[in-house]
Amino acid sequence: MPKHVRSCADCGCRLSLYNNDVLCSTCAREAHLRVLSGPQVPDVVWRDNEVQAAIAACDFGRASRLIRARSGLRQGDMATLTGLSQGFLSMLESGARRLTNLDRVARFLQGIGAPDALLPSPLREHVAQSFLETLPVPESAPVSLPWTDDGRESDLQDLAAQAAAQSLRFAEATLRSNVTEASLEGLALKIATIATDYVHTPLHPLFTDLLSTRDHIFSLLGGRQPPRQTRDLYLLAGTSCLLLAHASQNLGDRDAAMAQIQTSWTFAEQADHNDLKAWTKGTAALIAEWSPQQRMALEYTRQAAEFSPVGETRIRMAAIEARAAARIGDRDRALSALHALQEAREQQTPAGDLGQFGGILTFPNAKQEYYIGGTYALLGENALAEQHATEAIAIYENGPKEARSYGDEALAHLDVVTARIAGGELEGADEHLQPILELPQDLRIRQIDHAVHRVATLLEAPRLARSRTARQLADAARSYQSIDTTPKAALK
Repeated sequence: MPKHVRSCADCGCRLSLYNNDVLCSTCAREAHLRVLSGPQVPDVVWRDNEVQAAIAACDFGRASRLIRARSGLRQGDMATLTGLSQGFLSMLESGARRLTNLDRVARFLQGIGAPDALLPSPLREHVAQSFLETLPVPESAPVSLPWTDDGRESDLQDLAAQAAAQSLRFAEATLRSNVTEASLEGLALKIATIATDYVHTPLHPLFTDLLSTRDHIFSLLGGRQPPRQTRDLYLLAGTSCLLLAHASQNLGDRDAAMAQIQTSWTFAEQADHNDLKAWTKGTAALIAEWSPQQRMALEYTRQAAEFSPVGETRIRMAAIEARAAARIGDRDRALSALHALQEAREQQTPAGDLGQFGGILTFPNAKQEYYIGGTYALLGENALAEQHATEAIAIYENGPKEARSYGDEALAHLDVVTARIAGGELEGADEHLQPILELPQDLRIRQIDHAVHRVATLLEAPRLARSRTARQLADAARSYQSIDTTPKAALK
């Protein structure tokens, strides 16, 4: 014998069932057809003054009644849209229950498609951040097998119709998005603009622009979009954090840089994007190279190589490995890495996926020559160091302005100065040091500061004590001041 006797939730006819909210055969078929046609709230409803007032007052029971009345929706339709059980929705509309939990409020509002402009500010922020919680999954139990009045199972086609309706509704919900293809393209263009400007523009104005872009991406990730768009947002978020890691390192804040690296890696894993993984680990190596934990740089390059077997990204990894190995005195590994770099160059493979953004997220010939020169300078191969550093400078000077990296060009000049000093030839050293000393304050990144003071130390060597030129250059180098990172300047 059936356990309970209930009425159909729509037409009121008596039926026997084991769970609540099951419709009779006729109403189930009608509900299926309504779902197939996609029940939704017409746009005109949101212009109704009474609806607007009910939402503004957070009177969701009254809002539900008004919306159904203006839309011609049944209570079952509203329950499906919002993910609330029909029993709860009925009590909500009668005033017997209230909707106070913010997660359920967010689910209710997103389910009915309430425009953000109608929501009070706190609700708008919470709805924007609700992600999986906002999917309109019904709170009631799964579809149960209905029974006829005489206790026999009803036609399984009725059950199939209800199951199909729920599947279609859930699939439709997963396709809803707070992101458009145009907005994704706009964000990618913004990241590309920042990456391109990064190499030749003062850091301060770029930093705040980059923060604003990252925050916008984060806010979109707090909403709901199909998986493909979510992966695109993860890539953009990871790339923005990668750029912030570079910026933080240039400002001299290694801890902040590594925190951005960790975040970028998290997003790279979520996006399953190998090129972003390789660039993130490579940038971690750069940060470690300029830190007391210099040997960690080689471990990071090893990890990066796993995700960059070929192409421009592979060239970058080999270049970073070569210089990092030379910096700790591992000559054999440095030369081996330079050999790998040359092999990767000869393959003439295209840039990796991040190369689409340009600028600092590429590794062009000028940058390659600068790294090779820097490696030879650290190995004491002065002639080769000057040869490659000079080649890097020439490429930068003769190339387009937007590709002229002031940081790398300055450091290449300092490699020439270092090679001249180490070789005992100061002639011409001042010509390469002078452009560095004349750099505008807002272009003096911390790496240049460290390199200039290293030059000052070399110029103060006992063997150069009688050289008037050496003393003058050393005094000028010692007076060099790096970039101003005061909050007032950084946030202008």
